Amino acid sequence: MIKLDQLVELLGPSHVLTGPDTASYVEDWRGRYRGQALAVVRPGSTEEVAQVVKWCAENGVPIVPQGGNTGLCGAATPDSTGSAIVLSLGRLNRIRGVDTDNDTMEVEAGCILQSVQQAAHDAQRLFPLSLAAEGSCTIGGNLATNAGGTQVLRYGNARDLVLGLEVVTPQGEVWHGLRGLRKDNTGYDLRNLYMGSEGTLGIITAATLKLYPLPVAQCTALVALNSVDDAVALLTVARQGFGPALTGFELIAGSCLHLVNKHYPQQKLPFEGESATLPWYALLEISDSESAEHARERFETIVGDAFEAGLVADAVIAENISQSKALWHLRESIPLAEKDAGKSIKHDVSVAVSKMSVFIESANAALQARFPGIEHVIFGHLGDGNLHYNVARGTAFTEDELLSHQDAVYEIVHDNVHKLGGSISAEHGVGQLKRDVLPRYKDPVEMSLMRRVKRALDPEGLMNPGKVLGVEPDVAPNPTTPKSIGVIR
Repeated sequence: MIKLDQLVELLGPSHVLTGPDTASYVEDWRGRYRGQALAVVRPGSTEEVAQVVKWCAENGVPIVPQGGNTGLCGAATPDSTGSAIVLSLGRLNRIRGVDTDNDTMEVEAGCILQSVQQAAHDAQRLFPLSLAAEGSCTIGGNLATNAGGTQVLRYGNARDLVLGLEVVTPQGEVWHGLRGLRKDNTGYDLRNLYMGSEGTLGIITAATLKLYPLPVAQCTALVALNSVDDAVALLTVARQGFGPALTGFELIAGSCLHLVNKHYPQQKLPFEGESATLPWYALLEISDSESAEHARERFETIVGDAFEAGLVADAVIAENISQSKALWHLRESIPLAEKDAGKSIKHDVSVAVSKMSVFIESANAALQARFPGIEHVIFGHLGDGNLHYNVARGTAFTEDELLSHQDAVYEIVHDNVHKLGGSISAEHGVGQLKRDVLPRYKDPVEMSLMRRVKRALDPEGLMNPGKVLGVEPDVAPNPTTPKSIGVIR
């Protein structure tokens, strides 16, 4: 039996949790996965993280790193054996410094994303990573999953916003890689190896982040559209007209906005009549370096051109920050309204923007042919080709009936993504949810290379086992061959 005395002596009894005290750490945000933990440990420094990892290596104890526990694929949830510790990074929450001359800031992994944004703002800078969970997710988790968010179109994914990392290896060593350099061509890019690895190769404890000038003004508009093709054409017009000032372009099915209004009646769709019943909407935002008036003038010009081209049926341009926040609140409330409506089958996929309409039409048709009456809940970041293509029960199924078909739904959606050269995970990661189906869609050589990296860096397999990569052999089934993808629980 593993004794925790050394960990208690190292961290103190209040930071080594067992029994009922672990409850909030062993279940994921969606309530899809629940496991057990030998203990939840909460180190307060990089040095303590390293000591905990060394103890685990010596005792053969698996480690499940955890940030804000807001992930959607079960990557931060332990299995049911109770053999692993959950290593919570919440106490590593210091902003170590801001360098405005270099436009960088150094932060610890447990910092809440919103706190990082505020620290940058206090220094008259912008840290642009922004997502719905920013009030509770942590920067370490954001980097470990290579989070995307609403401003990828302008600033890129999480990995594009990082210059350096501090990482504790599976052996308890510390890689001090917190260089604030934009050019460092001295070998393999270890930084990008750890970002997106979901805690399977090491534990990110701190990062050096890129900062940007604060925009003088931002302007937001919600436009009503007749089709996805019109949305794609509008995106092209917006890119040409706004250039790098275009920071967000969200595609939203009309049914999503009506779902928000149903569960949160205080949130009103800012359209009336026919415009309130159209099938598609797009939320656009630009950042301006001159003034709010200049931003609005640019918006009115570009949207006016889109009207004349027949791409836009109606539009509302926010006149102030309050109205802009209200429009974004509509978009960000969709996942919450979905959760209130009951369980659904969620997908986080990406395809080329030019193929978005084809994907939606083909996936919708295939699902309706197999499961007539199923409901499509579609929204996402059209600007970077990332769609949250979710499936709800509608009136044709009970919740249990819907979930009993989840494997078939996954296969239909993912096969349609694969046919168009897309990815079955755009920003949420793999975790447990997509681990077993990943070989179906990844090149066998790519899977083999990933496994070799894992074996080289974590030969004992103690770092977040059972996440991202499944068991050997690394021979992927052919996607064209009908084959059950197994039950994903």
